[in-house]
Amino acid sequence: MISEEAIERIAAAVIRELEQTGQIPPDAGAVSVACSAHDREEGEICCACWVQNPEGVQEFIDMGATRFGTRLGEPVTAPNLAGYIDHTLLKPQTTRAEIEQLCKEAREYHFASVCVNPFWVPLCAQLLKGSGVKVCTVIGFPLGATSTAAKAAETRDAIANGAEEVDMVINVGALKAGDHDTVRRDVAEVKKAAGSRTLKVILETGLLTDEEKMIACQLCKEAGADFVKTSTGFGPGGATLADIAMMRRVVGPGMGVKASGGVRDTKTAKQMIEMGATRIGASAGIAIVKGDAPSGSGY
Repeated sequence: MISEEAIERIAAAVIRELEQTGQIPPDAGAVSVACSAHDREEGEICCACWVQNPEGVQEFIDMGATRFGTRLGEPVTAPNLAGYIDHTLLKPQTTRAEIEQLCKEAREYHFASVCVNPFWVPLCAQLLKGSGVKVCTVIGFPLGATSTAAKAAETRDAIANGAEEVDMVINVGALKAGDHDTVRRDVAEVKKAAGSRTLKVILETGLLTDEEKMIACQLCKEAGADFVKTSTGFGPGGATLADIAMMRRVVGPGMGVKASGGVRDTKTAKQMIEMGATRIGASAGIAIVKGDAPSGSGY
């Protein structure tokens, strides 16, 4: 696996080059990885070679890259759209048969993960073992108003049951009251409980002002979260292109951004990715990857 140090060297060189040539402004929030020559110092990574394989592309995506490039005439492997998607089923009336179908679809289409309520984590872990599809669950869902201790305990339980990623809901009330220490501590404690597992923090952007969204992103970054995420799918509104672009600018290239809530077709999913999203939360994952009109509604 490419080292974080190598990625930092690549990103720093690319950003300097692009800023000096005026191709991107300093706060563009997108990293274009390219090499002008194959000769390099020992131990360094040649991106022109690296991005020609799916694993290399996905590793850069996971680190926050949103664009890729190589030298003229060299092919670039386009990221698999399914690999961006958390195949999601969070409705309270969900049955075992529906979860089994969700996991079957995730295996077939090679989605990044399935995202389910905590009760279903053990079953999903069993059904997806060896598939490469991760099990994601939600914490403090959907209101985010449970105590920090409860969120941390829920996280530990989910991981013990097989969860590899957790999507927690931010303490919206504390954020809107300006209690930033509480918000930061809430996220930090869940990240501590999650350990090396991926933590995505749901901001519920439909309830926030633009200033509150930016503050929330910064607090999540300070607390060690791996992703910021737009919405639960149960609150007002959902992911917007403007919010994704704003979130990417605030967190920079080193964190993930997940667009969730209302992403139900291929065009919208691709637009979200172009704006800086590195993960898409959707119950319409199959329609997105196939280009079909989605059926049903919501999570």
